[in-house]
Amino acid sequence: MKEVENMERIIFTKDKYDMNWLREDCEYAKTECPKELACEVHSQRDGDILKTSVIFTNTGCRPVFTSLDSIGIYMPLNDRYEGSEICIKERCHTHIFCGGDISYIMALRMGGEAPHLGMVLTEGSLGGYSIKRDFAKMSNDRGLFILHPSPAEIQPGESLKLAWTIFPHEGKADFYRKLAAFPGMVLVSADRYVCFPEETVRITVRPSFDASAVLVNGMPAAKTEDGFIYDYHADACGEQILNIEADQVKTYCRLLVQENLQKLAGKRCRFIAGKQQYNGDSPMLRGSFLAYDNEEKHVYYSDTNDYNGGRERVGMGLLMARYLQRHEDAQLRASLDFYTEFVLRELVDAGSGEVYNDVGRDGSYERLYNMPWYATLFTELYQLDGKREHLLYAYRILMKYYSKGGHTFYAIELPVLAISRALRAAGMEEELLKLTEMFKKHADYITEIGTAYPPSEVNYEQSIVAPAANILLQVHILTGDEVYRKAGESQLKVLELFNGLAPDFHLYETAIRHWDGYWFGKRKLYGDTFPHYWSGLTGNVYALYSRITGSGEYKKKAMDSVKGVFPLLFPDGSASCACLFPHSVNGIRADFYDPYANDQDWGLYFLLRLEAELGYRFEDSQF
Repeated sequence: MKEVENMERIIFTKDKYDMNWLREDCEYAKTECPKELACEVHSQRDGDILKTSVIFTNTGCRPVFTSLDSIGIYMPLNDRYEGSEICIKERCHTHIFCGGDISYIMALRMGGEAPHLGMVLTEGSLGGYSIKRDFAKMSNDRGLFILHPSPAEIQPGESLKLAWTIFPHEGKADFYRKLAAFPGMVLVSADRYVCFPEETVRITVRPSFDASAVLVNGMPAAKTEDGFIYDYHADACGEQILNIEADQVKTYCRLLVQENLQKLAGKRCRFIAGKQQYNGDSPMLRGSFLAYDNEEKHVYYSDTNDYNGGRERVGMGLLMARYLQRHEDAQLRASLDFYTEFVLRELVDAGSGEVYNDVGRDGSYERLYNMPWYATLFTELYQLDGKREHLLYAYRILMKYYSKGGHTFYAIELPVLAISRALRAAGMEEELLKLTEMFKKHADYITEIGTAYPPSEVNYEQSIVAPAANILLQVHILTGDEVYRKAGESQLKVLELFNGLAPDFHLYETAIRHWDGYWFGKRKLYGDTFPHYWSGLTGNVYALYSRITGSGEYKKKAMDSVKGVFPLLFPDGSASCACLFPHSVNGIRADFYDPYANDQDWGLYFLLRLEAELGYRFEDSQF
């Protein structure tokens, strides 16, 4: 191994793009620590293998007790969005698991072409990570990653050492194969990370060494040919941390036990009807579903886009319309009717199909995202009540959307199949034919563009790639054209890279998003949101692909991804728009659920829709 100083570039020898995995605006392995600790950083390189050690020595005369944020080690990987043409070749998705003794980073080039970067901790323990970012860059830079050693007690003259190895890999499967070969490695997996009361979750622990015993929360796991097995029986709802110890190696697995889907949806709908529907003195807002402050216990409105009376708040109406298709509830039906009156009065021109950005038919800000959402709402209302006019409104909205150039826009949740099925059932063949042509034109454009994605509200993001895949696969199902299927599969491969596989319900099959807490939350804090409900868009694509191919693998991936939105919903019917996952962001404490219930009900809507339309039984232990 050759000693390396002032590490500025990590470029793998077989990378035809010569991608530098390090950012240029921060020193690799830069450290921050208490003044009582002296720090040494050493890096050695042998070809594509880089080994780094960081040693903190107590030079004082008293012990130093560290907390999680006492020590920070910078890992400046190139995870930022500067347009798809750069991202696809020269930027990465960084999946971080700080699991104590078992900690690692799986970094994936955004376009999916190997080599990718892996990092595994070989000595020491990591308890979490923080983010430092330039807020002026808003949503287009995930920031600098700061790794935090687990809390420790360092006596005078003693040292705390952390060491890791960086290596190239070919993708997710190859990363975990290589990870499993490291000495002292203990890989943990579960057959699901979100479960329901009375379910049993199987935990598998695979040490890379001949472990004498494995304990899960102090209880012995059974040794098998495939590793050690522990069956966790879920009883009470809530987060469950399973502490795992293989001989002296310690890590964890984190599960969520959630309320039964239909029961939870009922509680959530009643919470919306009782606490988030406006019936005050403003005639414009009357009937609307608004954001709710769980701290101060009141609804909140602002004409600022992401807190207004339109836009993503329609997710509450969608949830209620879908729930009522299965459950009769006079109170909820009255609430939904009140909301529908509001939408037709303030947000949608039923005659022209125009959709406005806010109450008062305010179209001063034109946003194409809004139009498919309200078309979806009226399609769901048609499914609920059979009123032909509701289906006609949905059709007009989509035709208006396409008249505005919608075929070049990467619309989130375009209801291709839902409205086509409804139009056919209603005998509206002429409308179906016209709309099908629009859908095909849209799919043709996305096929031609490929991965040269146009920027949207963020330069490059999961909710650009997911709509591309979603629209293509829906149009394939609608038309049977294999061109759209093949194009959709290409998009799917890129989409999957946003999702990690760490043994934590926050991280497993949860797409990287890192700005939603700022735009939709009360705390207005940028940073990784694990989860945010739009992460479920990936699960919807997995579900479509499973439907097309019959793949059990993608059905399970769909279940895991969409169930990943469950943490944003609470058993009493309250909710949060985003979970800020890092320990801190720019020194501001994170690791919290934002107090605003705002737009997260799309996620619960996805769950109900998958259960009804694709027969996904979320309480079925087979998945």
